[in-house]
Amino acid sequence: MKMKKVLASLLAMAMSVTLLAGCGGDSGKSGGEVTDISLKVWCPQNQVDTGIMEQQQKEFAEAHPEWNITWTTEIVGEDNAKTEILKDVGAAADVFFFASDQLIELVDAGAIAQLGGTAEKMVKEEIAESVRATAMIGDATYAIPFTHNTFFLFYDKTLMNEDDITSLEKIMAKDTPDNVYNFYFESAGGWKLGCYYYGAGLTVFGPEGNDLSAGVDWNNETGVAVTNYLIDLINNPKCAYDGEISVTELIGDHRLGVWFDGSWNYDAYKNILGDDMGISIIPTFNPDGHDYQLKGFYSSKCIGVNAHSQNMAAAVAFATYLGSEEQQTLRYEKSAQIPANIAAGQSEAVTSDPLASVIVREANEASVMQPVHSVFSTRYWTYAGAIPTEIRSKELTKDNVKAKLDAFVAAMTAE
Repeated sequence: MKMKKVLASLLAMAMSVTLLAGCGGDSGKSGGEVTDISLKVWCPQNQVDTGIMEQQQKEFAEAHPEWNITWTTEIVGEDNAKTEILKDVGAAADVFFFASDQLIELVDAGAIAQLGGTAEKMVKEEIAESVRATAMIGDATYAIPFTHNTFFLFYDKTLMNEDDITSLEKIMAKDTPDNVYNFYFESAGGWKLGCYYYGAGLTVFGPEGNDLSAGVDWNNETGVAVTNYLIDLINNPKCAYDGEISVTELIGDHRLGVWFDGSWNYDAYKNILGDDMGISIIPTFNPDGHDYQLKGFYSSKCIGVNAHSQNMAAAVAFATYLGSEEQQTLRYEKSAQIPANIAAGQSEAVTSDPLASVIVREANEASVMQPVHSVFSTRYWTYAGAIPTEIRSKELTKDNVKAKLDAFVAAMTAE
C-alpha cells in the first residue's frame, strides 16, 4: 500500500505519540505547575448545537488542572475534514472528527498522528470489531472510532407500510397523491450511489477494494442494466432529486414516502414526523430480472489528532477522552449516534433502541465495507458522483450508457 515510506517517516513521531498516549488517562491532580496551552477542535455542527462539545471541554479541563486550556472550536463536518486539513496541516485543528474513508490520505500526508498507549489499547480492546479496522492500517492505530457510519431507509408511515418498503419496485409502484414523491434520490457524491452497483455484485478494485489489478467492472452487462435502471428511476416523476427540493421541506407536508439517510439526521426527521416516521434497512431492487439487496458503504466516524499539534500530550488525552465509553454514551444520548464502544453499545438503552437495531441489521445484511485505498478515495467520488448528475442533465442516456461507463472505468483505472 505504499505505506513503508510513510510509516518510516512518521516513526519517530509515532513513538513520541505512543508515550504521550500512554498518559492519556492520567488526571494530573497531583499538583505541580500549570501550563498554558491552546487546543483547536474541529467537529460537526451537531456537536455544538447540542452543547456536547462545550460540556466535554469543560469536564476535561476540570479533570486536567495541570493545563490551563484555551479552547477554539470550529465547525468542520466529518465529510470535509480531510479537505480542510490538507489545505494547511499546520493550521488545522489539534483534534478533529473525520469519516474513516479519509484515513489513508491523512496518513499519506503525514497529517494524522499514530496512536499508542491508552488510546491504542482502547481502540483494540473496547471498540466493536466491525469498525475497529476502519481506524487502523495494518496493526497501526491512527484514530478512535466513535460511531457507525452508514445510511438506512426512512419512510413516512402515512404513505408507506412495512411491506411497501422492502423493494424499490414496490416503493415506486405505490399509489400516492399527485403532489407526493415516492422516493428521494441522492447520490451523496457517489456515497449512496454505490449501493446500486455494489448491490448487483459489481466492485471497484476487487471485493476488498484494494486490488488495483482487479480494475472496475461497472461497464459490463450488469453495470449497464444498473445504470439504465437509474436512468428510469431518476427520470421518474415520482422520484424527487437531491438539490432540487429538500427532504425536510417534503416530509413536513407528508409529500415524501421513502428516503435514505443516516443516524445524524434521525432526530431532525423525528421532530418533524413524530410517530409517523419509520426506519428500516435499505431495500432490494431488480435491474435485470434478478432481485438484489442494495448494499451501502459501511464505515465509521473517528476522532483523530493532528501529527503537527503543538500540544500533543493534551491533544491525545482529549481525543482519548472523547472516544471513551462515557463520552460515546453522552454523544448517543444527545445526538443519536450509535456508540462504537462495545460496552456503551451493549447498554439497555442502546440495545432496546429501534435505531440501533436497524444500524446493526444494515451492517450485517445490506452493506459492504467502504474501500479505503488512496486511488479509490482520490478518484471515485469525482467520477462516480458525475453519473447521476449526467443522467439528470440528459448527458447520460440509454443511447450512450455503455460508452459513458467505459469512460468511467478508464478514468478510475488510468495509470
